Amino acid sequence: MKLSGLLTRQEESRPGVAGPARVPRRSGELPPRLGPGDIVVLDHVDLDRRTADALVEAGVVGVVNAAPSISGRFPNLGPEVLSSAGVTLIDNVGREALRRIKDGARLRLYEGVVYSGDTELASGCEQDADSIADQLIEAKAGMTAQLEAFSANTIEFLRTERMLILDGIGVPAVSVPIEGRHVLVVAPGYGHADDLKRLKRYVKHYRPVLIGVDSGADTLRRAGYAPDVVVGDPEGIEADTLKRGAEVVVPAHVDGHAPGIERIQDLGIGALTFPASGNPEDLALLIADAHGASLVVTVGFQATLHEFLDRGRSGSNPSTFLTRLRMGGKVVDGPAAAALQRGAGSNAGIVLLVLAALAAIITAFAVSGFGAAFLATLGDVVGSPLATVQGWFG
Repeated sequence: MKLSGLLTRQEESRPGVAGPARVPRRSGELPPRLGPGDIVVLDHVDLDRRTADALVEAGVVGVVNAAPSISGRFPNLGPEVLSSAGVTLIDNVGREALRRIKDGARLRLYEGVVYSGDTELASGCEQDADSIADQLIEAKAGMTAQLEAFSANTIEFLRTERMLILDGIGVPAVSVPIEGRHVLVVAPGYGHADDLKRLKRYVKHYRPVLIGVDSGADTLRRAGYAPDVVVGDPEGIEADTLKRGAEVVVPAHVDGHAPGIERIQDLGIGALTFPASGNPEDLALLIADAHGASLVVTVGFQATLHEFLDRGRSGSNPSTFLTRLRMGGKVVDGPAAAALQRGAGSNAGIVLLVLAALAAIITAFAVSGFGAAFLATLGDVVGSPLATVQGWFG
């Protein structure tokens, strides 16, 4: 037996969770490759829901955070997502752990300690549902300060992007016909794949323009749909999706630099750039609005108060708020649209209801004297022309 196999078996027999370490290249980012069974090492104050969703979707079994996952500034959502998914979270182990833990090393997490074999590499606080709930209650006191900061950021964003938000100046001219049509925008938010499945009848009936945001475009393709427009960083979107013939819009910095445009060039496909400081979801909404969409249904979008304050969206929260304000009642949340769809009777159900009513009327006529006389007269009226036609061919 190989030594590595023996060590793995010994490791698996010990308490806790074990797996290969995945360490990001830069602080604040996720490692470039993640897979089931990995243990991710981060330096992420106030772990946000979007990051947690990505970790859960990748199938990681553990997260080691050098920083506090809940700082107390506001009730951020990431730790709760990890806990609900059964992912072990060891919190606040210190930045020294980032230096000591090497990418690919076998780790074991147990009772707040990070081990490599028998060697203790770092220690912190292992979070569970109860500890997270207690910290979130305390963190609610920090929401007032965050709301004040959010208001100031919104004013500053409107000052720099007022022509885009108020007049739609700068929105790229996509060739897909959108005027007067419904638009379905799918972003990679929590539960977006399930919400998309629930809208199957809506898509079939209205045939909306399909816009995929980041890996939400991949979700559309896997569900059997061809995205009409893809908005996002091409580095996070599968090549098969980008090559499907959809119009690709790459968000760019205000100075014109578009991260990921090199991949588009390598694939030999065309793309438009959209210089703006908003996030890709908001840019997708602005595209739909500027091109005259009659209704926009969103899937995978998070726009609750907690989501506005969540760290992972802090750089573009004003964009989200002002974009929603601009579009008003034109935007409908996907789960709400699915609920309304379930409440409406199907065409088949309506047909069956009409047939049942006709059957009841015919039965009532048949068992009454008036009904028998009426049917006899109807038979004479119908039978006379039939007899005449038969005579033509007799």
